[in-house]
Amino acid sequence: MVILFAPSEGKKEGGTLPPMNSKNLLFPELYSKRLVVIQQYEHVIRDGDDEALYELFGIKDTKEYERYRAPLSSAATMKAIERYDGVAYDYLEYQTLASESQYYLDKNVILFSNLFGPIYAGDSIPDYKLKQGAAIGTFAPEKYYKEHFSGVLNEMIGDQEILDIRAGFYDKFYTPTKQTTTLKFLKEGKVVSHWAKAYRGVVLREAAKHQIRTIEELLALNIEGLFLNEIVETKKKKEVIYTIV
Repeated sequence: MVILFAPSEGKKEGGTLPPMNSKNLLFPELYSKRLVVIQQYEHVIRDGDDEALYELFGIKDTKEYERYRAPLSSAATMKAIERYDGVAYDYLEYQTLASESQYYLDKNVILFSNLFGPIYAGDSIPDYKLKQGAAIGTFAPEKYYKEHFSGVLNEMIGDQEILDIRAGFYDKFYTPTKQTTTLKFLKEGKVVSHWAKAYRGVVLREAAKHQIRTIEELLALNIEGLFLNEIVETKKKKEVIYTIV
């Protein structure tokens, strides 16, 4: 089973792993395609004015811009799943998991970075800032990655089941050609957003702890705080609806 997951706007600084290269990212044969986006990004950072950087980063504190000035080719890295720092990642608590559960996430979860495109959770990346949906100059990374990486993603996934727990925006990076399983979370009968992020992290943590290999195994899990309410299935999507209790 392959799990598709979203990145986070927040990132941890620093890193202890070597700089990024073609060998530490998914699909090394397409590394040159990633470089096209990365070079555009670094061009804006190097030559753009404060307005251009605000559009890129989504933050107005110009003092913080200095954090992202260093060339990515020489910056220290850390695992992507440890780099991202948001609600879902807080509830996932990757660093507290046993090594076998961490390895499961490293190799079964594909993240969709706004800058680097589809990567394994265990791939190592540098610190960066790129607002969701932001163009890099006149360049739309989500369209670019969808065009150049969808074919290899389909080939890699093959007959495996797909658990797609990305935020909706990341469909713009990749739309599977086969049925996927998605999750919806209700509280007091209403769809939630903040808690959806949290419980995506919770579900991912439980999947890793139990090393699940199929959607059937996922549905059999007794996840604390969640009640399996309903499953709505169409040709393209199986939507699992949980109630937060």
